[in-house]
Amino acid sequence: MSRPNAEPAGARPGRGTLIIIGGHEAKEGRREILREVARHVQEKKLVIATVASHKPEGYFEEYEKAFHGLGVGELAELYVNERQEALHDEKLQALTDAAGVLFSGGDQVRITSQIGDTPLDARVREIYEAGGVVAGTSAGASVMCETMLVGGASRSSYRIGDLRMAPGLGLVCGIIIDQHFAERGRMGRLLGAVAQNPRILGIGIDEDTAIVMENSHFRVIGSGAVYVADGSGITHSNIAEAHTDEPLSLSDVRLHVLSAGDAFDLKRRQPQPGEAHRAPTRERG
Repeated sequence: MSRPNAEPAGARPGRGTLIIIGGHEAKEGRREILREVARHVQEKKLVIATVASHKPEGYFEEYEKAFHGLGVGELAELYVNERQEALHDEKLQALTDAAGVLFSGGDQVRITSQIGDTPLDARVREIYEAGGVVAGTSAGASVMCETMLVGGASRSSYRIGDLRMAPGLGLVCGIIIDQHFAERGRMGRLLGAVAQNPRILGIGIDEDTAIVMENSHFRVIGSGAVYVADGSGITHSNIAEAHTDEPLSLSDVRLHVLSAGDAFDLKRRQPQPGEAHRAPTRERG
């Protein structure tokens, strides 16, 4: 059924790829998600942006080790301690000739408050629009959206008012991302976000799991699952009337659960099961 009033969802116009990771991606063994990032970089320069961390020591070294042997040409670190640093050419040089940027975990508000609407922000967009890859894990995943989740209780039913959101970098529109999803029991707060604006799709991503997004499609890689909450068909919600400490009441939310190999059409709001998940065709005898 078409939903003409649903907000178009997907990556902003551009020729690049977004790799949005639920956190704790494998850094040893097969390293499927990091291998995917390296494949898009194509032996060129990858910048590890550790901006989300208040104490970035060790993050870059960990990724240096994790990307070893995966075909990345050069690794460079980008860290901004104070916003004024993002206005200087010295920091911008870290992104020179970069084919990709990976935002590490921490606090997503640090990313937007430190580099939002600065030359660094503009350069990241240029890399993406030129066909590069922008990846983000944990906090770096949430920040991809126009509106990002920055706080809310986990492992409990959503209480009206128990949610904090803020503007993100806006590389993808019409969706909101939550990470560490099954591991931290975040279904309640994702549904709370969708209840506040049913036109957006809520996407929860498990650890060591990622969506690889190009335009209005994404596919799932990694060891966990991706949950897509579609609220465009909601018939009842108490989000506007209930007191802030009351639990959410919501009817007719559509939920999709996807695993590796599955894909999703954001514009049509339809899942596309991977070949390995399709039911075998029965021969008629």
